[in-house]
Amino acid sequence: MAHIRPFAGVHFARDRHPDVTTLIAPPYDVLDEKGKAALQAKHANNIVTVDLPHLPAKTVGPDEVYQRANTTLQAWLKAGVLKRDTRAALYPYTQRFEHNGRLAHRRGFVCLVRLSPFGQGQVVPHEKTYANPIEDRMKLMRATGVQLSPIFGLYSDSRNEITRLLYQNLARPEISGVLDGVQHDLWSVIDAELENRIVDMMGTKPVYIADGHHRYTTALQYQKEMEQQNGGKPLPAAHPANWCMFVLVGMQDDGLLILPTHRLIGGLQGWDVAAFRSAVSGVFDVVETPLGPDHVDEFIQNVLPSQPAHTFGLYDAATRRVYQLTLKNTDVLRALEPNHSDAWRRLDVAILQRYLLDEVIQPKFAAGKEIAKGYTADPFEVAPKVDGTQYQAALLLKSTPLGALEQLAVHGEVMPQKSTFFYPKLATGMMINPLR
Repeated sequence: MAHIRPFAGVHFARDRHPDVTTLIAPPYDVLDEKGKAALQAKHANNIVTVDLPHLPAKTVGPDEVYQRANTTLQAWLKAGVLKRDTRAALYPYTQRFEHNGRLAHRRGFVCLVRLSPFGQGQVVPHEKTYANPIEDRMKLMRATGVQLSPIFGLYSDSRNEITRLLYQNLARPEISGVLDGVQHDLWSVIDAELENRIVDMMGTKPVYIADGHHRYTTALQYQKEMEQQNGGKPLPAAHPANWCMFVLVGMQDDGLLILPTHRLIGGLQGWDVAAFRSAVSGVFDVVETPLGPDHVDEFIQNVLPSQPAHTFGLYDAATRRVYQLTLKNTDVLRALEPNHSDAWRRLDVAILQRYLLDEVIQPKFAAGKEIAKGYTADPFEVAPKVDGTQYQAALLLKSTPLGALEQLAVHGEVMPQKSTFFYPKLATGMMINPLR
């Protein structure tokens, strides 16, 4: 059986909306009430109305909000706002953006990937999932009968053969829009011979989930529900519930960018840098830098990446200084996590979580209470948020290397929470996958 396949997608009608700038949205889980309202103010038909029917995101709403989302979706389909393609296709999808003064161009394609439980097929996770977001997405999928946003997946294409084949004869994009400064373009490729070549070349390549673990797990649960409705028997191979919409990007693509997610720490008692330095002295060297709050972004973007492996940063609100932390003991997690692989124990995010947070900051600087934790991938947000009120310190990280996904997959391991931030996010509303 094929591992991927083309499909006839649903999208905003090109004759009505050649530019979908006002219609597309970020992934639902990065939005709050203000963000949703801003998108709806752009256009009455913004996809966020269907994709985020209940707030806060990742919480479970009453049945009626999901039914209302379906009523809206069906009205758009009936009115011709949304249209389903008449033929199956593969959909090349690009994102053009600027980061840290550099223009980048990420190229992938939208297709369906055959569902397989984690550890039993080609789809490989790297993060844990939680019940509430899955239940929320399940209620929405059940009500609407569609998959509203794609999973972001990675595959190995060392010579960029698949990308070259898909993009060799493309003209102007068929769907285009700008979201948060990122240009999103999409085409359709309807060529049976080319489709078959791509399907064969993908073969049984592993697909590593970059973003969308909860939505993929939701698709697995939906598949089980459809099987139960089928008398507990497996569904026919081509049944839509056996497949899940992905955007697949080659791991060697020049536009593939992973940002670190920095930890913001609050609720600290008896905290000062001297006490912290003493607490970690057997494991880390802690050195003050001349950089203050106006240069935290410079440390994150320019200084930290050039430092040796396992170098971290600390921004302290009281001293308004950045400190550099250099790991002296690379085996610090061996005794703490004996059941994990060396690859997992050498992850910066694992060292930060299991040693710096769990073994030092929480027990020594929280007075028996739970510390407050925040997260940001934006280097310009760190200093303004860490001002001594809600947050008193920030732990700064390098990016998790892409190769870690493959290394951990060998051991069947997943990373700590918030280990990767693939930038930019995929847009919701470029393509929708019908499930019935």
